[in-house]
Amino acid sequence: MTWRATVLTILPEMFPGPLAASLCGRALEAGTWALDTVNIRDFATDSHRTVDDQPYGGGPGMVMRPDVLDGALGASAGASVDGRRRIIYLTPRGWPLTQKRVRALADGPGVVLACGRYEGVDQRVLDAWEVEEISLGDYILAGGELAAMALLDACVRLLPGVVHDAQSLDDESFETGLLEYPHYTRPAVWQDRTGESRAVPEILTSGDHGRIAEWRQAQAAAITQQRRPDLWQAHGGTSGDGAMKKGREQ
Repeated sequence: MTWRATVLTILPEMFPGPLAASLCGRALEAGTWALDTVNIRDFATDSHRTVDDQPYGGGPGMVMRPDVLDGALGASAGASVDGRRRIIYLTPRGWPLTQKRVRALADGPGVVLACGRYEGVDQRVLDAWEVEEISLGDYILAGGELAAMALLDACVRLLPGVVHDAQSLDDESFETGLLEYPHYTRPAVWQDRTGESRAVPEILTSGDHGRIAEWRQAQAAAITQQRRPDLWQAHGGTSGDGAMKKGREQ
């Protein structure tokens, strides 16, 4: 069955955008996944196609109306075949998106993504539809469309056949709980813009795959401990610098 994504937005012209290029684009053309857009304004009830109103309790900005978004959700997610797809609202206050969650979504039938604008969406419609709230990170975007594209890109590349060498996905950042080790390719010695010669680490040209695997694991541990101590601790590491030292020494 085709993995299907439905995006609810007031800016449907933004899609497919970059999703029409590269791996996602080829998979879209091949029918590995399908993309539908629903214009939330089509479900407004006034002649101006108004989708927002002032917030109760005062405050700046506008809030997306529950009745309008409910109509869009009903048209896109109400059918029985869509009842198995998770409805997701992209918002800075949501649960952080993780590779584990991406893989779970990719293993399912697809997603329905609600893209907010303004100050957000009326909480009642989120509660009524049991919408999952997801955040890409601790920063603010003008709307949920770019976040939706990022989530879709992350999911689509995990679908069967999208990445030619599926084994290349196994060692990526977050798949094993660690950030990915550094990569090198030709030339073996490269001269940078200052004139300094930079050689590929000797171990990578040794042909000893056992030692190479150990080196990569040590590098992954060192980078994770240095850059993401939260991931390092969750992986079972300690607050010491043993992994960083080992990674540098090798």
